[in-house]
Amino acid sequence: MLKNKKVIIFDMDGTLIDSIGIWNAIDEELIKTIGDGTIDNVDIAKQRDDKLKEYKQEQDPYLEYCGFLKEKYHATMSKEEIKKIRYEIADRYLKEVIDYKPNADKVIKYLKEKGYILAVASSTNEFAMEHYKKENKNIMKKAKLEDYFSVIYAKNDVKAIKPNPEVHDKIMEKLHVKPEECLIVEDALVGVEAANNANIEVAVIYDQYSDSNREKINQLSQYQFKDFEEMLKEIKKELGE
Repeated sequence: MLKNKKVIIFDMDGTLIDSIGIWNAIDEELIKTIGDGTIDNVDIAKQRDDKLKEYKQEQDPYLEYCGFLKEKYHATMSKEEIKKIRYEIADRYLKEVIDYKPNADKVIKYLKEKGYILAVASSTNEFAMEHYKKENKNIMKKAKLEDYFSVIYAKNDVKAIKPNPEVHDKIMEKLHVKPEECLIVEDALVGVEAANNANIEVAVIYDQYSDSNREKINQLSQYQFKDFEEMLKEIKKELGE
């Protein structure tokens, strides 16, 4: 896995940090706040994703999504006010709730100690990434991103997001390395496809939110781990420890 490797590229959401379900929790709290305190039996993630796709041509898809929530849950406030509330809830979660996946910080520290160059290639937005880098209390306490990662790219740093390989191509260009000198660590199918499109080997860390694509993920990835503890054991084994 690490033979001839110089650079290890990590995805963020769902890989390094346990965050995929957070946006569902944020919207659940929002719906309870703007409505009558209850929530209907709805797939929040699917509802959000479907509406954002529907509004993708709008100037502010998230504002229109908040307008949809206003109508559906009979809120008395405006969609602008609902968006502001959502921002405030998200701000709190991004600062205080989101955390590294168990032992992810140990893997980061160990690889850095062994001389590997670390990078982040994420499709998260700039708003969330700035929280992760500078304000999230859990990340700051365990392993500050800017202390361990030589390159941190988010959604706003590229024109095309995963599965397009642009972010990986950009990292390789900046660090002057070839695909065979890199390893990507991912959790989701779109990230594995981006790794394949960049001709870089990929190791997958299990995340329950990718179970629907598990068979395809396993087909397209070279290495699979149930968690970072298992990955760390394999790394140490390869390095003779």
